[in-house]
Amino acid sequence: MSMVESQIEARNILDPNVLAAMRTVPRHLFVPEGNRGSAYGDHPLPIGHGQTISQPYIVALMSEALGVAPGDRVLEIGTGSGYQAAVLAAMGCEVYTMEIIPALADRAAGILADLGYDVTVATADGYFGWEEHSPYDGIIVTAAPDHVPQPLLDQLKPGAALVIPVGPIGAVQTMWRFTVDDAGAVSGESLGGVFFVPFTRDAE
Repeated sequence: MSMVESQIEARNILDPNVLAAMRTVPRHLFVPEGNRGSAYGDHPLPIGHGQTISQPYIVALMSEALGVAPGDRVLEIGTGSGYQAAVLAAMGCEVYTMEIIPALADRAAGILADLGYDVTVATADGYFGWEEHSPYDGIIVTAAPDHVPQPLLDQLKPGAALVIPVGPIGAVQTMWRFTVDDAGAVSGESLGGVFFVPFTRDAE
């Protein structure tokens, strides 16, 4: 049974665009060589610099929760391995991604380019988003802050989703899907408990 059937469809991820993307993106190429034998397992893996590539189910959950379609513009905070950005690009999205650790940003940009994914990568603190390319049809955050960065909410199109884990360092966090309406009112939906690496900021 494939990763998509056993880990993703079995847990009620039904968006056909998400499922198709996760069938086509070669996850093992985003994992350090020493861990490639475990690349399709149901768990996160270390990628160096204290960071991880999320387990496949979590990537699928967050991608589906964004509610995006081909042609939509998406911002990712926390490029990491580049795998989540590749999945969004394979879904047909216009992807912008930010990574604060230069070595990871450079590695991910190289892999994405080599595989032909048209993703724009920046080495920067993602707390303030990437206003130049806003507003976005979806924003996804792959590290956990202890609060929701207001600049990310400000850069969403009305009705678009921010999918983000929020909670204390070293403890279980909550995955949230936030939307902002035309009047600027924010509503949130919990997607359950998760465990992510902390959201890293530039030194003040």
